[in-house]
Amino acid sequence: MGPDSGVFAFVNKFVTVLLTGFSLLIIAAWQEPGVPKGQEAKVSAPTFYKAVLPILQQKCQSCHRRGEAAPMPLLTYEETRPWANKIASAVEMKMMPPWFADPRYGHFANDPSLTWQQIAAIGAWASAGAPAGDPRDAPAPQKWGDDWNISRPDAVLKMPKPVQIPARGEVEYTYEIVATHFDEDKWVQMAEVRPSSAAHVHHAVVYIRPPDSTWLRHAPVGQSFTASMLSDPEERLQAHETTSDLLLVYAPGSAPDRWAEGMAKFVPAGSDLVFQMHYTTNGEAASDETSVGLVFAKDPPKQRVITLQLNNHALVIPPGAEDFRVEVQGTLPNDATLLSFFPHMHLRGKRFEYDIVHDDGSVETLLRVNYHFHWQLSYKLSEPRELKAGTKLRAVAWYDNSKNNPHNPDPEKTVTWGDQTSEEMMVGFFDVAIPAGMDKWQYFIRHRESSGKGQ
Repeated sequence: MGPDSGVFAFVNKFVTVLLTGFSLLIIAAWQEPGVPKGQEAKVSAPTFYKAVLPILQQKCQSCHRRGEAAPMPLLTYEETRPWANKIASAVEMKMMPPWFADPRYGHFANDPSLTWQQIAAIGAWASAGAPAGDPRDAPAPQKWGDDWNISRPDAVLKMPKPVQIPARGEVEYTYEIVATHFDEDKWVQMAEVRPSSAAHVHHAVVYIRPPDSTWLRHAPVGQSFTASMLSDPEERLQAHETTSDLLLVYAPGSAPDRWAEGMAKFVPAGSDLVFQMHYTTNGEAASDETSVGLVFAKDPPKQRVITLQLNNHALVIPPGAEDFRVEVQGTLPNDATLLSFFPHMHLRGKRFEYDIVHDDGSVETLLRVNYHFHWQLSYKLSEPRELKAGTKLRAVAWYDNSKNNPHNPDPEKTVTWGDQTSEEMMVGFFDVAIPAGMDKWQYFIRHRESSGKGQ
């Protein structure tokens, strides 16, 4: 024992008292109201059926059930009990449910974050040995669809042929064109992508190719292909760049698209859907046959939803850079209602931000995300934001290309834009609603009264 041993003993005792007090506070926070003073010790800890299961139903089971992205189901006590301590630790550190928006900026309708009372209840339950309690206290079971997180689809379009994914190595972006055979125009209120091998899908983008489009017209329909397989050099370039409308973007953890009444995406009669699949290998060979489910609007909407993007293809990230900043900005050509955001980066992604730059130079941050490569989420505004023509939008991304980034494949490499996760991207997708009679081409026609503002 050294000369400071008394100090260490005092500190250890003090910490123990603090931790004990914190545990008592957690349990006290979940005592039934009206407990007489002095009778607190007789109050039981939170139980699974009464306190924990309602939280799991509301916040966790959308992913934690069979067939979904999470590794284990949390529907029953028997399934949940072995994970009690890990669940308590994950929610206390706010690792689960996954949500990466900085709470100082914006309010979002799909924020799954737990309240401090919910975190306390799960912690107290785990600390008490994860008691089951009385099954009669359980809420009614949550009704989950067997296959879909949206309403039962009116149409399901599936890649006709499975894609074979190797166990190792990089996989070139893979495309499959699927004919819709729609004999009339469709307004899509909800859409969901369902990979058959989600563990291998880094992301997927589903494009709408109308019948008059020349995009990838010589590419095969109904079978997979890559850009390098196309004989036409022009079409090899087209595979990576298009002005076609996006139906939706998918990444692990992202939610299906559900548009409010009076809003929908437009798929013209006779269109094809072009699936752009980014597969990654994980040591096990597999095959994937991704589907998209569509729910059609019951009535023609007043507003058409289109997906726009701010991206910077010219990014060059130097070796060892810990906080490298890349930005891009543009102005809206016409009025629009801002609905949601979907930032996209790769393994060196650190933070991503969307801003409005006002005429006086002040910056209003709409969303700031502490980026997580394995959980690429969409962020849907609680209140849609009306934006005028000429509004200047800016996207800013920060990258960690240093050895301190545990996901960095090579901190000594200069990183540029590229499809593979060893390269980088900077894409700020965002959804807006515009008049139903206006398509994306018409939306980008700048009128005289707005053409000089913020250009």
